Amino acid sequence: MEPLLSDLFPAVDKSAWLTQVQKELKSNQPDGTPYESLRWHTDEGFVVDPYYTAEDLNHLPLATIQAAQKQLPGWLNTPAYPITNEKSANNTLRNSLVNGADALILALSDQVDLIQLLDGIKLSETPVFFKATDPRALLDKLRLIAPYQWQGGLLIDPIAHWLQTGTSLRDSLAEIADVTKAATHSPQFRTVCASSHLFHNAGATATQEIAFLLASLADQYDYLTDAGLPIEQLIAKTTLSVSVGTSYFVEMAKLRALRVLINRFLNHYSTIPIQAPLIHCQTSTFYDAAATPYTNLLRATTEAMAAVMGGCDVLTVHSYDSVLNQSATNSNREFSERIARNVSILLSQESYLSKVADPSAGSYYVETLTHQLAESAWALFLDVEKQGGFERAFTSGFIPAEIEGAYQSKQEAVRRGKVLVGVTKFRVDEGSIQPGSSVQLEPNEKPLLPNHRLPEAFE
Repeated sequence: MEPLLSDLFPAVDKSAWLTQVQKELKSNQPDGTPYESLRWHTDEGFVVDPYYTAEDLNHLPLATIQAAQKQLPGWLNTPAYPITNEKSANNTLRNSLVNGADALILALSDQVDLIQLLDGIKLSETPVFFKATDPRALLDKLRLIAPYQWQGGLLIDPIAHWLQTGTSLRDSLAEIADVTKAATHSPQFRTVCASSHLFHNAGATATQEIAFLLASLADQYDYLTDAGLPIEQLIAKTTLSVSVGTSYFVEMAKLRALRVLINRFLNHYSTIPIQAPLIHCQTSTFYDAAATPYTNLLRATTEAMAAVMGGCDVLTVHSYDSVLNQSATNSNREFSERIARNVSILLSQESYLSKVADPSAGSYYVETLTHQLAESAWALFLDVEKQGGFERAFTSGFIPAEIEGAYQSKQEAVRRGKVLVGVTKFRVDEGSIQPGSSVQLEPNEKPLLPNHRLPEAFE
């Protein structure tokens, strides 16, 4: 059957639209702005057009891109908690699970009482992800209090720990090898983690985040396979933990590109993974404002939506006041934590994004951006590998210089007029609150990558 009004509105190709756009721009713009000025020259090194059509998909490996994406809908709403007092923390954790959380992330000290902390929380039913400085001791404690199969895992990236503290990378990798061997009884408890948070917070572009994440994972896999762990086991035990920033479509495409590249990366190990790496996303603190902290609610919502549209498996939404150095009252803390938890719930239960596995599939723009990011990141990853891998490329100064250049470009963009809501525009200073540090180091530790917050220099 012929489409309705097909004679009145004949089909046109993209070149015809471009011709008309050029004509309109020249006739309607007083300064004669050409079409080229509407193209976005990104920090990633490629150009984004102002519009796309179905024709653009013909030039993409669309089947490969879409086959790599998440196949089942939904994600785990997973708030993160630093643990200082086990008794009060237990009440907070149980309340969180009753009120919408699906899983938990716990940042622990070595002296924590896990029996009191996890009272009433069954690790075989509730995924719990742990951050700790001594993973061997943590697993020993877990065996004593929960002698059954666990869900969740360890969010302990040995390379990130090295970059944060300057301590021995080999010792950290050896610990991960030990705990991976020790956790074979719990197939759903993941012990290998590669993260992009340090790159993101140092100012990296999306391309750099993906490329350096893959390079750091390659270094881990090289060490762990040499330690006798089979690659199939490592893949099933791997979590990729990624920060998600405010550039909505770029961040969405970043996660989709990561799935494409992790498949390409794993194919080089000549294996078909039984269980794909888990992708954990957390909203960014790099863009958060201290001067007008309520604007961080807007940022967190945009970032969380980009994360679920991009296909995250686990989502952590930071509280809007998480970058502030203040002694919050219990009521204030409960409010900010509840709002953060509810962002994920709203996206799932009111926006119904948990009903679709890959909501952005087929978008001319997003599919093109996914492909551009994937190819740009893969080229940078191969460059790092040619230099001998992540550790060598970092110690040679290549990776720090690349990230620092990206950070300086972001600062310069703000100086030239790029708006930071609540900082350079629409600003309302809310009291005398001061920004805090998101990284606590021991006196003898020195970070190898800086931990920036973009608005800080403009507040």
